Amino acid sequence: MTDTFDRTRRDFLSVATVGGAAATLAMIGVSPAMAGVAAGRSEKPLKAAFSNAGLQATWCAQGKAAAEYWGKLYNVEVTWFDGQLDAVKQRAAVDNMASQKWDFVAIQAFGIGTLTQPVQKMIDAGTPVIDMDTLIAPLDKINVHSFLAPDNEFMGASVTQALVAKLGGKGKMIMTQGALGHTGAQGRAKGFNAVVKQNPGIEVLDTQPADWDVTKVARLWETYLTKYPQIDAAFFHNDDMALAAYNVMKARNRTNILIGGVDAMPPAINAVSDGRMFATVRNPSCRIHGGAIIAGVAAVTAGEKAGSGIPKSIVTDGPVVTKENAAGMLWMEDHFLI
Repeated sequence: MTDTFDRTRRDFLSVATVGGAAATLAMIGVSPAMAGVAAGRSEKPLKAAFSNAGLQATWCAQGKAAAEYWGKLYNVEVTWFDGQLDAVKQRAAVDNMASQKWDFVAIQAFGIGTLTQPVQKMIDAGTPVIDMDTLIAPLDKINVHSFLAPDNEFMGASVTQALVAKLGGKGKMIMTQGALGHTGAQGRAKGFNAVVKQNPGIEVLDTQPADWDVTKVARLWETYLTKYPQIDAAFFHNDDMALAAYNVMKARNRTNILIGGVDAMPPAINAVSDGRMFATVRNPSCRIHGGAIIAGVAAVTAGEKAGSGIPKSIVTDGPVVTKENAAGMLWMEDHFLI
């Protein structure tokens, strides 16, 4: 079965590269009329610059792979500027990006407001800038081409609600946040707090951030497991942090704690399937990064304009992952289609 998947994927890429995106879409049963601008592969090679928060995070690494994959389909050469999970380092990388010429750019900022100046420089030069996952700046303050992101408040609320329902509305919980300046993390915290507010039987023990850093998570959870003899559930702003905390729980024989995460990366999907995690929700890295490729190509080749040809903000939600849909989600992610 794996060989069949690999052949299909190679054939898919080969057809897209040689025969064009229209033939590729026909191969998977989508007509060009249905796909609209998706059939508009660039005739000439395009150059795009991408940056996301940090490739140490599996969500960001998957996004890079998806951008490069869809870039090949659409005749785009992708150059990467790693944020390294550090606002100062990402700013230096994007300053470097802004000093060069690109057909289009796509960026996920480590924190809101940290990249405004170099991004504005690129916009002023006429470069379409696609904002991914978290706000570079408020949309009324910077004229990005479009903002592709999930409903972070929904994701935080849906996973928290699943944990609360499993607890029967009573128990002690911890939320481990991402970077506080990340608008996605802010939304996930808002969703968590909204559910907790509706369930007075839930006691929140701690809500410290760990900045997406698994080392920080391990330190926090060593402290929590010593300090709190009872922890019934934990919500993490991404799966990497959730799985890092699980390893600490396992070492301390505290695996009775229900764990919820965000992103539905393959390791977390497997963890949900085998019971190490209770729930996660898909933050569609592949759809966001692949969508940025398509948005950029459409801007260059079809002349799509921000706010008219393309919406200013595009919601890219994915499903809550259960044992029932886990296998299909893994297949879709492996092929960078969702």
